[in-house]
Amino acid sequence: MTEGAEEPPGNRPPAQHAGQPTVPDHDAVAELARDGGRHRAGDHDHPPEELTSVDDYLASILETVGPLPAITLQLLDAHGCLLVEDMIAPVELPSFDNSAMDGYAVRHADVADASPEKPVVLPVVGDIPAGDTQARMIAPGMTARIMTGAALPAGADAVVPVEWTDGGVVHVTIRQPAGVGQHVRRRGDDVEAGERILAAGTRLGAPQVGLLAAIGTDRVLVRPRPRVVVLSTGSELVDPGDPIASGQIYDANSHTLAAAATEAGAIAYRVGIVPDDPAMLTETIDDQLVRADLVITSGGVSVGAYDVVKEVLSQLGTVRFDRIAMQPGMPQGFGTIGPDDTPIFTLPGNPVSAYVSFEVFVRPVIRTLLDQEPIHRATVKATCTEAFASPPGKRQYARARLDQSGDRAEVRPVGGPGSHLLRNLALANALIVVPEEVVEVNAGDEVDVMVLDPHS
Repeated sequence: MTEGAEEPPGNRPPAQHAGQPTVPDHDAVAELARDGGRHRAGDHDHPPEELTSVDDYLASILETVGPLPAITLQLLDAHGCLLVEDMIAPVELPSFDNSAMDGYAVRHADVADASPEKPVVLPVVGDIPAGDTQARMIAPGMTARIMTGAALPAGADAVVPVEWTDGGVVHVTIRQPAGVGQHVRRRGDDVEAGERILAAGTRLGAPQVGLLAAIGTDRVLVRPRPRVVVLSTGSELVDPGDPIASGQIYDANSHTLAAAATEAGAIAYRVGIVPDDPAMLTETIDDQLVRADLVITSGGVSVGAYDVVKEVLSQLGTVRFDRIAMQPGMPQGFGTIGPDDTPIFTLPGNPVSAYVSFEVFVRPVIRTLLDQEPIHRATVKATCTEAFASPPGKRQYARARLDQSGDRAEVRPVGGPGSHLLRNLALANALIVVPEEVVEVNAGDEVDVMVLDPHS
C-alpha cells in the first residue's frame, strides 16, 4: 500500500543523474553505532579518525546529482516548479478596453457639466454584460448600462459608476462628471503583447500561475518536482492506527520523512512498511523505481542480524555505507541503483537521527534536483542561553528553540541528545550546529543555528 500525491499527467522521463557517487571508500566498514538501528536509542563513540566529515560526505553526494530534465506540464501540475524558459505574452492584457465598475458607458463630453444641482439625464440604449461579444456603439447623448469587465462600446470613453446615478433603466440621472478614461481598463494596460512577463528560473506560485492562465497559457516547460519514494524497514514497525503488540512500535520515520520531502518541494510517496526480509525489500525497491527520482529508506543500516538494508543494497547499484562525524546520524548510506542510476539514501532508524540526516544531506539533494536555491536551510548567529556538552570530533546538531523577536537572536537547547527523543524534536524550531572541535558550549556563547521553522 502506498500513500502520497498523485503522479502528474504526461510522460515523465526517467531521472537522469550526473555520474556515479564518489562517497569515500574505506577498507572495511567497522561496527556501526546503534544509532543506525531502527528506532533504537543509544549512541556509542568511535575514534574520530574512522569517520568521514560532514562536509566531505555532502560534497561527494552533491557531485553525483544535478537538476532533473525539463518537462512540459499542465499549468496546475507545474505549480511549485521552476520555469525553464522566459514566458512571452502572446496577447495584450487586458485584450480590450473594459469597464472597471458597474455603471454607465458614456462620452465624457455628455456628462462634463453634471452636478447634484444640475444632473444630466441620458437615455439608456441597452445593457452590456461581461462576456458580451457583440460589437456595440454609443452615439452622442446616449448611454448604456455596463457591468464590470464588459467591453467598452465604441464611442464611449468613460464609465460613470452606478453610485453616481439614480440607477435608471430607461433613462438615467447622472449627478457627477467622469473624465476621459475614468473607470476604464485600457487594452494592454497590464501586459503588452510580446512582453516578457516571467523570467526563466521563476518559481510558479499561485500569482504566477494566475498570470499565465490570464494570457491563455495552458502548458509550461518547467523543472519538475522530484518524486521521492520513502519507506521504513523493520518487522517491529506498525502503521499508525493499527493494533500494536508488545515489542512493536509505530512507524514514525516514513511519515516524518515524507512530510519533510514535501516541505522541501518534492512529491512524496510513502510506501508501506517493509519487514526484515531481503527478498521483499529487493522487490519493493525494484517496484518503486519506476516512479522515483530519489529513494529514502530508514533503519537497517547497523550491524544487527536483521539489518537487511545493508545486506540488500550492498549488492545493488553503487550504494556505500559510511560513518559520518556527526551527532545524531553517524551511520549513513548513499549511492545509486537501477537502470537510471536513481539516487538512494539509507538513513539511520532512530527518528531524530533520520530527520537530522534528512536536513543535512537529503534536503540539499532535493533542492538540487529542483534547481532551486538556496539548497541549504538558512543559518543565523544567536546567543546560546544554556550550557551543554558536545562530543569531541563530531559535528553536533542539537535540537533547539530559536527566538528572533528581540534585538539579538537567542537560542536554547531542547531536551537531551538521545536520538529517540522525538517529542523534543517536535518542540524544536532550529538546530544548534556545534563544530567538531568544540566540546562544550557555554551560556552566552554565540553559535550557528540552522533554522527549521522561521515562522515559529
